[in-house]
Amino acid sequence: MDSRILDRLRCPVCGEPLAQATDTKALRCPRRHSFDIARQGYVNLLTGRSPHVGDTPEMVAARADFQATGHYDVISAALAAAALDAVGRLGDTDAPQPESATAEVQPPDFGAYPLVVDAGAGTGRYLGAVLAALPDAVGLALDVSKPALRRAARAHPRAAAALADTWQRLPLADASTAVLLNVFAPRNGPEFHRVLDPAGTLLVVTPDTDHLAELVDTLDLLRVDPDKADRVAASLGGHFTLVSSAVHRAGLALTRPEVATVVGMGPSAWHTDAAALTTRLAALPEPVRVTVAVRLDVLRPR
Repeated sequence: MDSRILDRLRCPVCGEPLAQATDTKALRCPRRHSFDIARQGYVNLLTGRSPHVGDTPEMVAARADFQATGHYDVISAALAAAALDAVGRLGDTDAPQPESATAEVQPPDFGAYPLVVDAGAGTGRYLGAVLAALPDAVGLALDVSKPALRRAARAHPRAAAALADTWQRLPLADASTAVLLNVFAPRNGPEFHRVLDPAGTLLVVTPDTDHLAELVDTLDLLRVDPDKADRVAASLGGHFTLVSSAVHRAGLALTRPEVATVVGMGPSAWHTDAAALTTRLAALPEPVRVTVAVRLDVLRPR
């Protein structure tokens, strides 16, 4: 594993630093806790059995196929721009400081390699897009799905991947992270706050109310919670201050197979009857007009 990333990792059992074992494909801490590196490139930093199963191989494959078409590039572009602004701000002494900062506190020095962490990274596509915009940064994809991590481990040459449950303590040092991405994934406010540098930035992407709205009634999909923004704020408000919030939209013209893919990669995949979906899809006129609408919240630690 890249030493620039390894230096930020911590043992999920005792919190000690991790090092590459010379005799095995594993990471090991001074207390001899050992964590295997899978042949697909990700390290297993999960302790015990996670109650969250993560995305299935079918869901991950559907997501990878759909993302490869560029249909969700509006999300990648928004994240890359926000991350570039955040990392640039880290070295700006005139930038607004967190509420807890004092006049004596100087902007942190991340050295040559700011760390970008994607909590709930899935295939790692969004992390890869951010790293492409930040040539001096390194990245870490965290997810509880092994099929997702097999892809995330190859998302970018400057990225690594680790199996970890984001509801538990994250396997990272305190204040180790410059930018933390959270895209359509669970949010662990206390842990996000702990691992972010006081001048770091949390970027949260959630579906807006009209995201894929054209498909909801037609295909009987799950609806976006109209109180989603309030719930996000409640889960993070005690630890973060909202700096900005913007909705990013794009119109898509999809084939029926692409519609099936977008359904199969999201939460509706757990609740949709396959036979009924096939019947409804067959009745759709092509191209199928669909709206992508996501909210990007930019937050900083309190």
